[in-house]
Amino acid sequence: MAESITIKSPHEIEIMRRAAQITAGARSMGRQAVRDGLTTRQIDRAVHEYIVKNGGKPSCLGYEGFPAATCVSVNDEVIHGIPGKRIVRNGDIVSIDLCAAYRGFIGDCAGTYPVGEVSEEAKKLIEVTRQAFFEGIRFAKVGYRVHDIGEAVQDYVESHGFSVVRDFVGHGIGRSMHEAPEVPNYRPEGHRPNPRLVKGMTICVEPMVCAGDWRIRILNDGWTVVTADHSLAAHYENTILITDGEPEILTMADDI
Repeated sequence: MAESITIKSPHEIEIMRRAAQITAGARSMGRQAVRDGLTTRQIDRAVHEYIVKNGGKPSCLGYEGFPAATCVSVNDEVIHGIPGKRIVRNGDIVSIDLCAAYRGFIGDCAGTYPVGEVSEEAKKLIEVTRQAFFEGIRFAKVGYRVHDIGEAVQDYVESHGFSVVRDFVGHGIGRSMHEAPEVPNYRPEGHRPNPRLVKGMTICVEPMVCAGDWRIRILNDGWTVVTADHSLAAHYENTILITDGEPEILTMADDI
């Protein structure tokens, strides 16, 4: 039996807005911490401290055993990088993915940022991944279906010579970090659930884009996802609300 989609009430949406504000601010704090010579653990610490200081709770910490508040993924790491002693250096690209809870509701966002001067390929990858999100949410409106978003993301990414990860997808969000529906970043094959979007849905759209092939593998730590061909990867995500007009990007405040 398929998991049901939760429609949020106006009161719940107001709480989610605050959760999302904290989450967005934490992403901004992480972005500012991305600089030559810092460890991925130091980036995580800056995010963690910001969330707590602003009345939130870091939802990633302890989620299915994840040991940090932030997923910090470098270069060919797509998602779920575990913060540690690794030092980021000029020329690297760093993806930051995090969630914060406030009064029982959760916000989720991600972004990929350059460390100093990076290659032209890396710059393009970051730009295309971010824009793919906006191409997708043109269809995040009442009456469209979930897969319309993913088709738009895939078409945009592939038109620029990159590829979209198939093994991980966007998702609904609310009281839980991952709720129905799944929100693929590509055109699914077969008979997968493809619900219509309705007012009051809250979802995360999150293109995960590879400079090379889309296939991935998971490292022995059980978390870190890397590109199988060691090509660069980028990630961009926001929590959005389906309204009776244009979608509202709840985690956008830090990233104009």
